[in-house]
Order: sequence, then C-alpha cells, then structure tokens
Amino acid sequence: MKEHRKEVKPGPEKRIRMSDDLIWGVHPVLETLLHEPERLLEIILHRERRSGKLDEIVRIAREKGIRTTFVQSLRLTGEGAAEARHQGVLARTSQTVLLSFEELVQRFAGRVQNGELPRLIACDSLQDPHNLGAIIRSALASGAVGVILTRERSAPLSGTAVKASAGAVSHIDICQVTNLVAALKKIKEAGAWVFGAVKDETAQSLYATDFRLPACIVVGSEGDGIRPLVRRECDILVSIPMAGSLDSLNSSVAAAVILFEAMRQNAESH
Repeated sequence: MKEHRKEVKPGPEKRIRMSDDLIWGVHPVLETLLHEPERLLEIILHRERRSGKLDEIVRIAREKGIRTTFVQSLRLTGEGAAEARHQGVLARTSQTVLLSFEELVQRFAGRVQNGELPRLIACDSLQDPHNLGAIIRSALASGAVGVILTRERSAPLSGTAVKASAGAVSHIDICQVTNLVAALKKIKEAGAWVFGAVKDETAQSLYATDFRLPACIVVGSEGDGIRPLVRRECDILVSIPMAGSLDSLNSSVAAAVILFEAMRQNAESH
C-alpha cells in the first residue's frame, strides 16, 4: 500500500500540544502498530533520527496505509510535556475503534441483500473536527449505518470530534479510506447509489430527489466542497433550496438536512 509521506523543508520545530489522543515513544507506537493499527490516524517522526525500530515503524505504517509525516524537529508542549520522552516518534490515535472499509462494505452489502435500504455518509476532506463530530451525530440520529472518512486532509477523530458527536462515535460504524473515489466504486458495487451534496444551480433539488434506495451521501469540505474526481463518481448531484441571500450552509448543517430528508422519505414509504 502506498506510503502517505509528507516531506517538510527545514525550518522551525514542530510543536505538538499534549492531548489524550497522542501516544509517544518507540515502543508504545510500535506496539500499537502491531496490535491495534486501526486506532492510528497519523505517525509523526523526527526526520533526522534513525534506528532499526524507527525504520520498522515506517515500514509497518506503509504496509497498513497509515499516514506518516516527517518533520525537521519535534517538541511536545503543555502539561506533562517535560516528563514525556518521544524518542523522535509520536502518533495521533482515534478516540474510537475504526472499522475496516472491507468490513463496512460487507455489512452494507448484507443489508442490501436482506432487502433493507441502508444509508452511509462519506465526508470528503472535512477539516473541522466540530463539523465532523456533528455529522456523525446526525448520521446516527437519522438512521445511517456508517460513516466514511478520508485519511488525507481530514480532521482527526480527536477528543474534539468525539465530544461534538455527543457519544455517537461509539454507536455507528466508522472507517477511513485512502482513496475515496475507489471506495465509492466499491460501495456502488455493493448496491449503493451515490448522492453528492453540492452548491450548484444545475444540481437536482433535494426535495425532488428519491432517497428510497440504498444510498451513500457525500459531503465536501467547508471551503471547497466535494473534490472534482469525487464529484464525477456521484450518480446524482443534489442541492438544498434556500431562501434569502445566503448561497451555502455549514457542512454539518447541510449533511443533517439531507440525512433527515432521506430518513423522512424512507419512513413514509413503510
């Protein structure tokens, strides 16, 4: 699997504030990689430090598709930082156990085969952890069965996102994917129609859209929306009609409006 390596130019040290979603040190990071890789969102390494164990961490992370970021200098700050010895490596972890994409697809396909109309939501490069948590909360409350996140350019499932979800992260399937376009193709093979939420006059009105079928709803980042390649993979583009001078909604609000409209339609069809 391709390594997600982010090279940086020499410059000021990378300062990272101590938080509950961090682990540091060669042995703790390596052990988590070996036994709980699904918890790891990103591994950050001091680029000048080399050892057999650090090379092993990079190799395993590459094999498992976990993002690795190399920095010129690394320093922990905040309460407890003085006692922490990172040994040139630390990792950001998810506050919840993530499902593999393969398992998510298998569960979705099983529901389709049982005659259900399951719904997923995919977040394309969502940057704000508050929005991410709010979307997960709305997904659970509206009856969606899973959430797909991107590994790159995405807010982590940090404590902030977990708090914003009001505990929903523990009650809904969540997975991360490296390539959202490829993931959407697999979801379609499992029986889903893919709906892209866009701000576009040529898109179909949300209230003229039939969601009474297996569906995956895609929402984009706060500023740029859905990326062009992801947009092209959508079967139907939908927009939310709005009154007044505003022409767009916050990503989490837009996701909630669409998710609950899908739930309403499916409830009325029974």
